Amino acid sequence: MIASVLPTYARAPLSFVKGEGSWLIEADGRRFLDLGAGIAVNALGHAHPALVAALTEQAGLLWHTSNLYHIPKQEELADKLVAATFADTVFFTNSGTESCELAVKMARKHFYDAGQPERTEIIAFEGSFHGRSSAGIAAAGSEKMTKGFGPLLPGFAHVPFGDHDALHAAINDRTAAILIEPVQGEGGIRPVPDQCLRGLRALCDEKGILLIYDEVQCGMGRTGRLFAYEWAGAAPDIMMVAKGIGGGFPLGAVLATERAASGMTAGTHGSTYGGNPLGCAVGSAVMDMMTAPDFLPEVSRKAGLLRQKLEGLVAAHPDIFEDVRGSGLMLGLRCRTANTDVVAANYDALLCTVPAGDNVVRLLPPLTITDEEIDMAAARLDAAASALENRPEAVRA
Repeated sequence: MIASVLPTYARAPLSFVKGEGSWLIEADGRRFLDLGAGIAVNALGHAHPALVAALTEQAGLLWHTSNLYHIPKQEELADKLVAATFADTVFFTNSGTESCELAVKMARKHFYDAGQPERTEIIAFEGSFHGRSSAGIAAAGSEKMTKGFGPLLPGFAHVPFGDHDALHAAINDRTAAILIEPVQGEGGIRPVPDQCLRGLRALCDEKGILLIYDEVQCGMGRTGRLFAYEWAGAAPDIMMVAKGIGGGFPLGAVLATERAASGMTAGTHGSTYGGNPLGCAVGSAVMDMMTAPDFLPEVSRKAGLLRQKLEGLVAAHPDIFEDVRGSGLMLGLRCRTANTDVVAANYDALLCTVPAGDNVVRLLPPLTITDEEIDMAAARLDAAASALENRPEAVRA
């Protein structure tokens, strides 16, 4: 008999009932150090007082009106995002998947209104992840994402990650945009080098096509800048945002230049819940914290400390770990042992981590993690690795 909750997740046998900062408390009272943060969602940790206060205050005033009316909190958050980024305008969504849908529509509508309706194709990269909607899985293109869900939404081309020749060859008269994650998350914490992002920006300008960034996972302070593209100084035309922007409340956004968004006029897109007062009140509080002068430099400092600990871990356990990769507090341990075994051993050590492609374990702690908690995380990772080394039946990847 099928469960009342559709069984589409292979869930760990854990039931968390409370969160405090970097910690999750299980129903049986065990305290887990959370290096997953809801897959980069709880950017400010669990139950941050400023977010609880923002949500509680707004909940006592107004929850929902729909986008038939002006929503002051939505306009407030949009103003903050525009002031802090390349963007001229923002559309609010509920998730990264919904942001992907709009980014695709926006790029195609741009060229339709420009008198080039044949430009509908979007080039994406192998190993990418852009959500699980029809557009999202078609953009990713992998068999894992698409098998059994055909026919797929047409209009996407796929090139190998890092293959410049293949990318150039894929551009043709039908190309509307290039879609890329500045740091691949699900694909195994694979950063795109800064010079490559700058090259993509120049290529899009040369060919007259749009550049779309998916910063759903790598954005909102995760790499030590508000958005990862800032390290390269190569701004996109359209950018997908979600996860950390709501600090745990369902919230996403599409940021765009005026030029890229010119086709999105009244009636061309909508969202029932996107940009509701509750979500935008929390998102505005998140932005205030992340744009405070000392916040992002602290993220970078702590990222350096965590990476140093992880490099030592790799050196101490060469049969378990191969290398460290990533940027800021979006780090990955590429494993020699199956990454799912490592994640399971981490649970035994009261540590939450997240598997990814390329046999990588993702480490995505709250950006508010303390130095002491970083030390504790390293100790628990070390204990998990030692346990695997002493388990003769450990599966090698």
